Amino acid sequence: MKAILGKTCLAVLTSAAIGVSASAQAAEDCPLPGNLRVVIGSTSTGGDTYQVSSMVVDQLAEQLDINAKVDAVGVMPGFQALERSRHGNTIMIFHDGSYLGHLYGVNGYPDIFSKFVVGPTIAINPGNAYLVPKSSPYQSMSDIIEAAGDGKQVKVAIQPGGVSEIGFTALKNAVRMQYPGKESNIVAVNTGSQADKNQLLFDGAVDVINGSVQANEQYTQLPADDQKAMRFVWITAREKTIAQTNEEGMGDTTREQLLQYVTPNASVPMGEDQDFTFDKEFFLLYNKDMDPAAIDCIDSALADVYEGDELQEQLKRSFFVPDYKPTQEAASYLEEKNDEYKTIISDLKG
Repeated sequence: MKAILGKTCLAVLTSAAIGVSASAQAAEDCPLPGNLRVVIGSTSTGGDTYQVSSMVVDQLAEQLDINAKVDAVGVMPGFQALERSRHGNTIMIFHDGSYLGHLYGVNGYPDIFSKFVVGPTIAINPGNAYLVPKSSPYQSMSDIIEAAGDGKQVKVAIQPGGVSEIGFTALKNAVRMQYPGKESNIVAVNTGSQADKNQLLFDGAVDVINGSVQANEQYTQLPADDQKAMRFVWITAREKTIAQTNEEGMGDTTREQLLQYVTPNASVPMGEDQDFTFDKEFFLLYNKDMDPAAIDCIDSALADVYEGDELQEQLKRSFFVPDYKPTQEAASYLEEKNDEYKTIISDLKG
């Protein structure tokens, strides 16, 4: 027997005790198809969305004794597939970009909170970061904010809309708070992939780039006279999130070193007594008409999986932070997060 559904499926255990097949009882109690398609909002099979999804889905499938496949279809095809799947044979895994794209007005991004059922959170990628060349005069975020306030243009390479842009928006907001009218000196240079952003920095075309600990840590280890050498100046994750990563950190950068680049050590003010932070969180999305019993079943199975060590250790080895919240709690939490960032984005647009 591969798996049973855990706490909420006591009937499975009882049935097994009297000779009824546990997997058959599980299928009856848990109205999920035998084959589950999990679409993701990325077309890359090497990116963080696929990595997280494959680890979690493998464990979920084993727990539920079903076949499940991660399908890297991309954002719009993912939303479309989810909208068509009223019987629950397709679900989606994505991250905060799913609602940030809507807040930024990116074409094709729906309001996920009204269009779909927002499901459980599963993991955090704590690596969202901003970097400068090692030769840069900017040693900190405070230097960058002050430079903009003094009238110097600071060019920041981002991928517009979503996770890549939210830290840029927060930086611009911080300049506006401290130097009203000077926020236009923080200039977005819109581009595509991480490789494109890196190249702009190598060429001296921008002053700062959005990157990640996973993708850019290798460049921070290069000698200062190397054209590709970079320095972290800001990691947007909360201090307590980085503190949950493994002590060895990522690559040759330890957790203790990474903590130098998060608040309060690297400060981007969002209010008088609050710094901006952003954890990139991954979560499930369901079709509005999916059977609530199937959603509850997934919640129960994931709760059991996260009670064990295997998935949590696997995630942490890949520099992710385990982050399970059940559907109801996660939906409320993510909607609050959406509203908080909506205020910052709307204020700057105004």
